[in-house]
Amino acid sequence: MPEIGMSQQSDEQRSIFEAEALRLVETSAKKGLILRLLGSLAFHIHCPHYAHLQKQLGRAYTDIDYASYKGQATEIGKFFIASNYSEDAEVNTYFAGERMVYNYPINGLHIDVFFDKLNFCHEINWVGRLEVDQPTLPLAELLLEKMQIVKINEKDIIDTLMVLLEHPMGNSDIETINIKHISQLCAKDWGLWRTVTMNLGKVIQMAMTYTELSEKEKSYIATQVNTALARIDEEPKTISWKVRARIGDRVKWYQDVDEIS
Repeated sequence: MPEIGMSQQSDEQRSIFEAEALRLVETSAKKGLILRLLGSLAFHIHCPHYAHLQKQLGRAYTDIDYASYKGQATEIGKFFIASNYSEDAEVNTYFAGERMVYNYPINGLHIDVFFDKLNFCHEINWVGRLEVDQPTLPLAELLLEKMQIVKINEKDIIDTLMVLLEHPMGNSDIETINIKHISQLCAKDWGLWRTVTMNLGKVIQMAMTYTELSEKEKSYIATQVNTALARIDEEPKTISWKVRARIGDRVKWYQDVDEIS
């Protein structure tokens, strides 16, 4: 059985996802609402030079994921209803303002909206961060979205390769992966540090197996990962980080979650 998010997808299908993802961001902004893309579409849009890798390597779109703020949840719900989407009342009631799901009956498009944070294997909080980039999450949060997945899949590796190839590491958010921000988050949370550093190592290993990447591209990915690891390592760690580090892997450091698309 193929991995979710890994399958061949026609140009027509891909175009439907891409157009609707951007349309909803632009339309909601006119109403004073904040929607920022995450997931596969965010990587496609924020990495135009390497967006072809998704199709080339069989990375398919399965839904449209957005980040927003909990304070706008009610108005965002009204926005999707007015846009002819139907809500998944059971899911929306269960998550009570932390997450909302909508579906478009005509073409089956599925929308997932996450408020204030992504809370899967680890919590990635974006309060106060959505304003620094558009139409997607900031690049630091996009990288963390993938690097926080303990059981990382090929689709997540592909998205990560794209962002590492396209954007340099730095201390800002302007077309740059803000490694300073990532390092500061990892320095406060040993569990996040453990998963992020583990996955960055896996990215190098996987990158070397793709014949679609040139040797120069593979070398650059390794440089990017090593730069990130060095910066994360040198960031001063908090006392709570040091205390948790003594326990190490003897106690589970992450939450078990369902499949992330």
